[in-house]
Order: sequence, then structure tokens, then C-alpha cells
Amino acid sequence: MSRVWNFSAGPAALPEEVLRQAAEEMLDWHGSGMGVMEMSHRGKEFTAIAAQAEADLREFLAVPANYRILFMQGGAIAENAIIPMNLMGARRVADYVVTGSWSQKSQKEARKYAEVNIAATAEASGFTTVPRMDEWRISPDPAYVFTCTNETIGGVEYPFEPDLAQIGRGEVPVVADMSSHILSRQIDVSKYGLIFGGAQKNIGPAGLTIVIVREDLLGHAMPHCPTAFDFRTVADNGSMYNTPPTYSIYIAG
Repeated sequence: MSRVWNFSAGPAALPEEVLRQAAEEMLDWHGSGMGVMEMSHRGKEFTAIAAQAEADLREFLAVPANYRILFMQGGAIAENAIIPMNLMGARRVADYVVTGSWSQKSQKEARKYAEVNIAATAEASGFTTVPRMDEWRISPDPAYVFTCTNETIGGVEYPFEPDLAQIGRGEVPVVADMSSHILSRQIDVSKYGLIFGGAQKNIGPAGLTIVIVREDLLGHAMPHCPTAFDFRTVADNGSMYNTPPTYSIYIAG
């Protein structure tokens, strides 16, 4: 068999050694007598798999202890709704930096749940640049500032990590969609309030969404936020409140 070169935006290619190990363990994971797809997500076998996957991600990205790692579903597009439902709290306004197609979709979805202020936009350049931080016009009291740090459609990546402390607004959480370049380099997680991304580009198979959220941002969900999407509920239940994408977590880990 000849493996093809895969230049897809996602789902992306997986390492052959990962696929071979998964094939070997398909019918019997570590002598358990069952494959991972058959396991209870609350059983000791799968909870060990999920715990190791979380520990590995925490180590790779040097995620601080005051951040929670959540394994969710729905992809990054679903997070465009889930994030404002969780972070708005009693605030009315959320700020968005629009640098391309993905952040455009994000701010459009957020308008269902919040008043959106476009803090900066690269529209004048045809979405070929990222506005300098000194050009960002942050609202007086936004719930967060949203960024998409790598816009795959336009091919625009942030050349810097957005640090609002540099413009005197360090109290405002930065939210970052890192779907297409998470784990491609080291980042300073502490500069962000929330990082999220679909796993299918850089981490593992489709079906898994990674959310890394600072603990003080938990517990502010809107009353109409579905329980299964409430970050506090997901965190308090170790991402097992509802059945997670178990096989995707296993492959990603």
C-alpha cells in the first residue's frame, strides 16, 4: 500500500505509527477484551485514556494549573455560539478582531447572544494583514476580545501573541481560535482567557474540540445556555457530563 500525500485543510493526515497502534488495539485495548470504541466513557479504562491525553496536552503547551482543559464536541464553529453563552455573564458587549473568513463567521454568530463591537478589522487590506494592537479599539467593559490567530482561507497568521496588557487592557480576557495551528509551536497560554480549536487539523481525528479555559471564566453562563455546553458543568464532570468523542480522544492522546 502506498500512502498518499494529504494537503487537506482537515481532517489532516495522521502519523502512520499512530494508525498502526490503533489497528493493533482495535479489538483489544491493553488486554481489556474490548476496543476503545466499546468502552464506557466512565469506566476505569477510558478515564485513564482521557486523563493521559489531558496530561500530555497540559505538558506540551505548558498549560498553567489555573486553566482547565475540556474535551468537547461540535467543532470550532459550534464554539462560536458556546463561547458567548458562557462568557457574557451580565455584560452586554463582546469585542471581535476580524482578520478573515473565520473571525467574520465568529462575530456574526456572536450577535445572537451579545452586542458585538468590531475592535479592529483587516477589511481595508482585503484581509491580508493583522491590525497592530495599537489600532485595536477595545470597548469600555467587554466580556472578552475574540481573535482567530490563523485564518486558513486568507492565509493570514498573527505575527504576535495578542497581549492586551501592552495596550493597558490586560484585565480583558483574550479568546483565540487556534484550530489550524495549535501545537505547531509553543505559546504563552497565560496571555489568553480561553483557547479553542477543532482537533482535526493538528491533533487527531474529527469529532473532538479542545477548549483551554482559565478557571475564573467558569460559572458565568447565560441562563439559556444548554447544560451540556456550560463550561462549568463540563469542567466539574471531567468532560464526561455527556458521552465525549471517546475514540477521537484516544487517537489524539
